[in-house]
Amino acid sequence: MRGAFWYIGGIEAVTEKGESVKKVSPETVGMNAAGLDRIGAHLRSRYVDPGKVAGTATLVARRGRICYLETEGVRDMERQTPMALDTIFRIYSMTKPITSIALMQLFEQGKISLTDPVEKFIPRFAGLQVWKSGAYPLFETVPSARPMQIRDLLTHMSGLTYDFMQQNNVDAAYGRSRIAHPKTGYTLDQMIDELAELPLVFSPGERWNYSVATDVVGHIVEVISGKSLKDYFQDHILGPLGMVDTAFEIAPDKHDRFAACYERRPDKSVRLQDDPHKSTYQDRTFWSGGGGLVSTLSDYYRFCQMLLNGGTQDGARIIGPRTLSFMRKNHLPGGVDLSQIAVGSFSESVYEGTGFGLGFGVKVNPVQNGLMGSEGIYFWGGMASTIFWIDPVEDMIVIFMTQLIPSGTYDFRGQLESIIYGAIDD
Repeated sequence: MRGAFWYIGGIEAVTEKGESVKKVSPETVGMNAAGLDRIGAHLRSRYVDPGKVAGTATLVARRGRICYLETEGVRDMERQTPMALDTIFRIYSMTKPITSIALMQLFEQGKISLTDPVEKFIPRFAGLQVWKSGAYPLFETVPSARPMQIRDLLTHMSGLTYDFMQQNNVDAAYGRSRIAHPKTGYTLDQMIDELAELPLVFSPGERWNYSVATDVVGHIVEVISGKSLKDYFQDHILGPLGMVDTAFEIAPDKHDRFAACYERRPDKSVRLQDDPHKSTYQDRTFWSGGGGLVSTLSDYYRFCQMLLNGGTQDGARIIGPRTLSFMRKNHLPGGVDLSQIAVGSFSESVYEGTGFGLGFGVKVNPVQNGLMGSEGIYFWGGMASTIFWIDPVEDMIVIFMTQLIPSGTYDFRGQLESIIYGAIDD
């Protein structure tokens, strides 16, 4: 049996241990079945049938019970392989919450403080400079106003960036160096060397900018634990949670379950971006805490249910409930939302009504956000348009998987929020 659960006749899911988990009637958890059925109808008519995406997989769980679990379309257009519930997806930035939990496990052990300077663990980050003018390699810089802190990495207020922002000459320098790209033989340590040589976009703590900061978090986990991030994840998160299909690479015996990844071109056509049978997710040496994992709907559900449970799942304690509660508060200075502090052109969320915690986006004002989900939802997404959110108020988890780059092509999150919250009856 493969995967953390196996779908049987639309009624039951079976864990890797052979335990049966009922997929309940939506009405038993306060949901409307007809309302939830709109999810599949919407995805088929708007996206799958017109060929905008190859296929989708969607899970809704409330009060600890799965009440919607469906797939649409195919996972591979070229081979016409049907989408299935054990399909393996590139989750890209949905890796970030897992990496953030890893660092906070070490925080709980007293091995790190949020106000610790990053240079305490990465000496190469001492004396970081901030970009003033010029282009690579002839930058004019000024000293950073203060050292980068651990908190800055977790909240994306570090001054680091991503090459795909394409907003300034520092972004361009990242692209020239291909920082955080899984090149042959590339490692986290090499990435740290490259970052230490480039200026920051701003002094740490001044602004919010989506960035490779969580890759740096992953490296710090390695430094403190003495393990590779790959091994640390397996020993302390993936293994204890039974996330059997979540990894930085695709094992040879799982290639047939790996989805193809597609990219939308400027002319709105869709092209194959990564063939699952010739994928770059093999023989890797770069364990990207910011975006390197592949996973399944069932595996990521186990991670999300652990979070909603307050840090435990099936008897495994991953993180403490008080630590998790602290992580999902809005840590932006003064309680502002992203619209008031963000720079750059890209994130996995709208800015209005959205704050940021320690590794998650946080909904702080649904009215400003323009979406019906509860205040206090924590969430994120991935570059290939994967999405998850956890709603503690409604005791609900939503996970959506597809494989289309870039993630901002369609407003899947907003549309799914409208449909799913409209299907709540109580």
